[in-house]
Amino acid sequence: MHSQRKEIGSLSAYRVLDAREIRELNSEGFVLEHKKTGARLFLMSTDDENKVFCVGFRTPPGDSTGVPHILEHSVLCGSEKFPVKDPFVELVKGSMNTFLNAMTYPDKTVYPIASCNDRDFQNLMDVYMDAVLNPRIGKEKKIFMQEGWHYELSEPDGELTYNGVVYNEMKGEFSSPESLLDRYTKAAMFPDTCYGFESGGDPEAIVNLTYEDYLAFYKKYYHPSNSFIYLYGDMDMAEKLEWLDREYLGKYEREEVDSEIQIQKAFKEPVEQEYFYSVSETDDVENAVYLSLSTQAGNELSPREYIAFQVLEYVLLDAPAAPLKKALLDAGIGDDIMGGYDNGILQPYFTVAAKNARKDQKGEFLAVVKGTLRKLALGGLDEKSLRAGINLYEFQYREADFGSAPKGLMYGLQCLDSWLYGGDPMMHLEYEETFKALKEGAGNGYFEGLIKKYLLDNPYEALVILSPERNMTARLEAETAEKLAEYKAGLSHDEILDLVRQTKELKEYQDTPSTKEELELIPLLGRSDMEPEAAKLIFSETEVDGITVVRHDTFTSGIGYLKVLFDTSRVPVQDLPYVGLLKAVLGYVDTARHTYGDLSSEIFLNSGGVSFSVTAFPDLKNGGFTGLFAASVRVLYEKLDFGFEILKEILTESILEDEKRLREILNEVRSKSQMRLMSSGHTAAVSRATSYFSDVSYYNEITAGIDYFQSVEQWVREFDSKKGEIIAGLKRVMGALFTRDNMTVSYTADDRGFSFLPEAMKKLSQALPEGEKKTYAVKAPGIRRNEGFTSSSKVNYVARCGSFAGSGYPYTGVLRLLKVALNYDYLWINLRVKGGAYGCMSAITRSGDGYFVSYRDPNMKETNDIYEGIPEYLEHFDADERDMAKYVIGTISELDTPLTPSQKGARGLAAWYSGLTDEMVQKERDEILNARVEDVRALSGIVREVLKTGALCAIGNEEKIKADAAMFGAIQPLYNGTASEDGQ
Repeated sequence: MHSQRKEIGSLSAYRVLDAREIRELNSEGFVLEHKKTGARLFLMSTDDENKVFCVGFRTPPGDSTGVPHILEHSVLCGSEKFPVKDPFVELVKGSMNTFLNAMTYPDKTVYPIASCNDRDFQNLMDVYMDAVLNPRIGKEKKIFMQEGWHYELSEPDGELTYNGVVYNEMKGEFSSPESLLDRYTKAAMFPDTCYGFESGGDPEAIVNLTYEDYLAFYKKYYHPSNSFIYLYGDMDMAEKLEWLDREYLGKYEREEVDSEIQIQKAFKEPVEQEYFYSVSETDDVENAVYLSLSTQAGNELSPREYIAFQVLEYVLLDAPAAPLKKALLDAGIGDDIMGGYDNGILQPYFTVAAKNARKDQKGEFLAVVKGTLRKLALGGLDEKSLRAGINLYEFQYREADFGSAPKGLMYGLQCLDSWLYGGDPMMHLEYEETFKALKEGAGNGYFEGLIKKYLLDNPYEALVILSPERNMTARLEAETAEKLAEYKAGLSHDEILDLVRQTKELKEYQDTPSTKEELELIPLLGRSDMEPEAAKLIFSETEVDGITVVRHDTFTSGIGYLKVLFDTSRVPVQDLPYVGLLKAVLGYVDTARHTYGDLSSEIFLNSGGVSFSVTAFPDLKNGGFTGLFAASVRVLYEKLDFGFEILKEILTESILEDEKRLREILNEVRSKSQMRLMSSGHTAAVSRATSYFSDVSYYNEITAGIDYFQSVEQWVREFDSKKGEIIAGLKRVMGALFTRDNMTVSYTADDRGFSFLPEAMKKLSQALPEGEKKTYAVKAPGIRRNEGFTSSSKVNYVARCGSFAGSGYPYTGVLRLLKVALNYDYLWINLRVKGGAYGCMSAITRSGDGYFVSYRDPNMKETNDIYEGIPEYLEHFDADERDMAKYVIGTISELDTPLTPSQKGARGLAAWYSGLTDEMVQKERDEILNARVEDVRALSGIVREVLKTGALCAIGNEEKIKADAAMFGAIQPLYNGTASEDGQ
């Protein structure tokens, strides 16, 4: 890699403060200051083609009106150079971005983009810089009203309500008790600093934000003198710096911006606060309290403590036999122990929380936490567990697999953990010496010293009690409605007409598209810039020792990604819920050779982790699907034999008879599933609605959806009478699944890695018995239940699903383009911009299944009506070549997102099971690249077929679902519920 030190050092507009090699990341780091404005810059020059740019500002809130969050949305609604109403959406639709978003944190707001295409990357930088420095927010108040909040009154005699994208987003966020616990913990820990406020916005406070205060906040903090600019990847850094100075930074003068994050003065003695969260009428309130203890711990500007407390989180709370978690569960305090290290703020803190405890257990909770910590500090932590935790984090740092997020983006966010507070941005990226020191500290009292210093001899702590209140959501909604009615009653006739006018004008603004001339100012690539060839699928089938091996040959930096797969068709349908449970049990119970605590340590001392999952792939050639139980291991090539050895132990020697442990696992599964249903209601609603007609979705529903959650709830409720049945069920599915003839291996590695496979594999394959080979088919019930699931949520998730399979319509790649057009045009405008929903999603797949779904949506029936309008939208669909090119580029961008080695293997495996070929992938790409307006219009028939299926499921606010009861065949509580009244 060519050093850019000389070129960067010669730039007159910048002062180089530091330049050095970051060996761990094979890159060259530069810390700069823009001389004229004082803008801070950090560059990482490396050979990664997935380039990243980020501009951020320190934005400490002074209240909970959510002004940093509303501004984060607003500045992306048009700027001086690019005066379109929603440049963000235009970029999503029409750029080759690999990441494009903006994020609000408790003390900063960041605007990152990423792209592998040089011209596209430059375009994105330009739009984002103009957005943050020259937004239209001061010229168009309707942006504030749309993205933040506004009064909504359609007619003089109508009901006055609040609406706004951030307002509804945060109502969804505040529906989760775990989110509330985090919010209230910060409020208790930081009563005198910005962290005591909700930067995202408390819905009750958002409506107090004035347009004037919103503009004043922008003016104060959005200035180059308060900026942090980051560039990463393979590019001419000097050229980018010259452009930044010429086009943006050089046009500003230095300003003194007081954005320094204040330090909370340490408490002289611990504090205690009680808060409340909403539960439904049928929910348990006695055993539903959260007891949480947080202690200020560690120093964000200490590289060693930064990682050490993450390791302590694993050792004390996350490991299966973590002593703090185990002590609380053994004492019967709560049924799920949560918490960990909250960093990325100036004063990080460590939390331990018991979920579903009783309020009268407060004293015992404190005694157990402090007593356990004291015992560990004096007697020492388990050294094997400590070293496992260190190895786990070191493996993750070296692997740098962040899934779909570009690693350059993650480094950019991580550098702010020190840079934002006046530290060296490279501090936490240079990890070699830190891990070396931590390994030396394990067994030598270093970690015990941290426990003593921060978690025991430290009065700076807060006990937060979060108690349930029945129907609190309904009470607050009623109070809001009453407050709005009183406000309206105090208005004159002219003032009421003024609100009606404002509502009408906002709708007209939202209905009026940007002009062709405005849209053409957004820089755009063309169809010809797209790579015509689709990326090849990476898989080849071979046989090793009589077992099918699917090999994915790619460079992996010496890490092998192993999956051992077992076909679940060997399991009768009535036993499939046990398959779902099995993935949570294996690795978390004792084996013949290890306790479950030692087993976890053994795994992380020798690998990057072992995990179990249940998945399914549709058969695109013959219909039907393949359901699979997957055992996955990430391991260095040389340790592959350990991977198979540990899987053999877990799959053949796990001890299932420990009833106490099984109860603990079930409680934790119920808790985590409940949290997932609350945070990902859109996914759950789609899964449920498609399960009415789709075999593969019905399978997913039984093993991971609401159906599975209801099985878990029943097992927990009736554990004493059902424990024998549960253990027998788990043993039955293990016996049916884990046989030699039912085993398939998927392995992602290069030739050297593959050379280790034949011998290593025998450790497992030769230990498995032959099976019975009897199989069972899974068939969807074919009954359109159309359920509404009620909860204490303030928002809704509305899914409409169906299938065009068997209708005579062939699959076409243009359906992928339709997803972009709907998600960022028709659904975006109608559900988000006008309706106030935070999100909207859709897809129609090769197998024929399709869905439309809303996310954190204030509406219900109105949203379903929008779905019904899609065919008409398509029949009248019109777009010029520029717009069509935009949809094509946005679609190809999604297809061409760079994949990590493990993702390449996963893509190849899905293709192998589904019967997807390179020819099919190329045909799809050709159809996208050559898509015309008439091709999109022709999709109206497919969408009509999907809608004709009529499958509907909604999860959300109890009052809203009951108000729209005519939509549903059945209405029932999401938690602890059985089907009740008929919706008709």
